[in-house]
Amino acid sequence: MTALSNPKHERFAQELFKGKTADEAYQIAGYQPSRKNASRLRTKEDIQRRIAEYQSASSMRVEVTVASLLQEAAEIQQAAKEAGQHSAAVAALTAKAKLAGLWVDKSETENVNTNYVVSGEPVDNVEDWEREHAPKH
Repeated sequence: MTALSNPKHERFAQELFKGKTADEAYQIAGYQPSRKNASRLRTKEDIQRRIAEYQSASSMRVEVTVASLLQEAAEIQQAAKEAGQHSAAVAALTAKAKLAGLWVDKSETENVNTNYVVSGEPVDNVEDWEREHAPKH
């Protein structure tokens, strides 16, 4: 993947790849606002080819991140099973499930309800008040 020789064209292509409109990318690249010129530049063959290169590289990274890690985890799981290392096999299975988005870590939270007692009387002794009003567990 070789950068375009014109730095403004390169930046324009990068911004289009990131999802900017042609007008936005044109201005970010350092040009004066011009919808007509932005549209024309976007249709240039070298710009289109550069965007395609970015898309291809991006899709390869995604493929490597998900597909190859799943494959590697499967191979580790198989080797662990063959070696009789069941905890390692389960760990690999868990890793595969997490990568595939099928595993959700859950945590328990305790629901603590707070009860407020409103009274017009002053509290002289906090300990007596707590014994009388605090919730019983």
